[in-house]
Amino acid sequence: MGEMRLPDDALYGASTQRAVLNFPISGRPLPDAFIQGLGLVKLACASANEELGKLSVEKSRILQQVAREVAEGKLNTHFPVDVFQTGSGTSTNMNVNEVIANRASQLCNRAIGSKEPLHPNDDVNLGQSSNDIIPTTLHVSVACSLDRRLRPALQHLQAAFAEKSRAFEPVIKIGRTHLMDATPLTLGQVFSGYAMQVTKAVERTERAVKALRELAVGGTAVGTGLNCHPKFAALVARKLSEETGLPFEEARNHFEAQGGRDDAVEVAGHLATIAASLSKIANDIRLLGSGPRAGFGEIRLPATQPGSSIMPGKVNPVMCEMLVQVCIYVQGLSNMVVACGRDGHFELNVTIPLIAYALHESVEVLANGARQFADACVMGLEADESRCRELVDRSLMLVTALNPLIGYDAAAAVAKEAFASGRTLKEVVLAKGLLDEAQVDTALDPRSMTEPGERGAGA
Repeated sequence: MGEMRLPDDALYGASTQRAVLNFPISGRPLPDAFIQGLGLVKLACASANEELGKLSVEKSRILQQVAREVAEGKLNTHFPVDVFQTGSGTSTNMNVNEVIANRASQLCNRAIGSKEPLHPNDDVNLGQSSNDIIPTTLHVSVACSLDRRLRPALQHLQAAFAEKSRAFEPVIKIGRTHLMDATPLTLGQVFSGYAMQVTKAVERTERAVKALRELAVGGTAVGTGLNCHPKFAALVARKLSEETGLPFEEARNHFEAQGGRDDAVEVAGHLATIAASLSKIANDIRLLGSGPRAGFGEIRLPATQPGSSIMPGKVNPVMCEMLVQVCIYVQGLSNMVVACGRDGHFELNVTIPLIAYALHESVEVLANGARQFADACVMGLEADESRCRELVDRSLMLVTALNPLIGYDAAAAVAKEAFASGRTLKEVVLAKGLLDEAQVDTALDPRSMTEPGERGAGA
């Protein structure tokens, strides 16, 4: 295709430079985690080709050495191709092939571009096509990011909520359903719910990793495995499992593995669900902490920064706001992955770079957001016990505990009269002669309403 001028310090070649010139779109290359995953895939392919007798020991050793440098992020600056490129990711695959070949030349005191000792196509890409290697890298890199970045961050957040649940167990507060007063529960019970939501988020992360276990490697151009040893795919999957500690395997059907991106869409669904869960929690916490004098004010949020440029002393729930924005962003990215999965055609989905960007970006911001929310918000939360008690005492929904004793209709009449007259439930019950004082005190004890059993079984 003619001569191509390259930067003096570039390890990539003409194919990559053409892609740089062809796609000056966003200025955003594919995520580092994806490139590092591609390094791992090239390493496994080299090892498999050596074991199968397709690549000499000498070539395999230098190829694996350089591929590991890529996998460790040591060559990140040499991958400039924009995320908006050829939909198969061929430009990025060739970028990696050229960098590995030229770095091998550099290490072996050969001229960059000499294709000695490694040829970018014949050796680095041996038994491979962009059409199976880029989908493989998508699965490997996202699975590793989910396992190493998102799962630990969510576990950290879950531990913070579990600790607050234990600390807040003695604090009784009024419950709310439909944004209206409901029966009491403990603040610890509320936070145990948040802890369980995040526990389930961890489990969803683990299911997302499992959804990516099948690899397209071995299908080459259209899934038929042309120019590929029949044992290559299973061997590569095994080696990637050994490298990552994750259970990868050869795709059960290579035509599905290259033509469809349903596994990525499933992962996007898990991420969108996690985002919905974390957003709900963040919204609850900022409402519970609203005030300090004209809101609910049942908990106190850490003061992390001034909240207003004009109102002195104002402090806002900025960590909650941060996390809500992260979650909105992730749900948007997830919708984008769904569209990408839908818009694949025939034997190859050609939106893979965008899917890779969306999934890696989602994992990164969710992990960072969850960890920062735990550290800068959840761990510093305090209960305002007097405010919680005040709202419990003022609530009319304690009347629910009278249902078994005086019946639903009589209890409703008590609540309405108490609200209209400004009297307490106890005062109205005693005035009507419905129960004696000891019975009322026992029935309206808020602590007893928070405990398992018949008293707490109402909807």
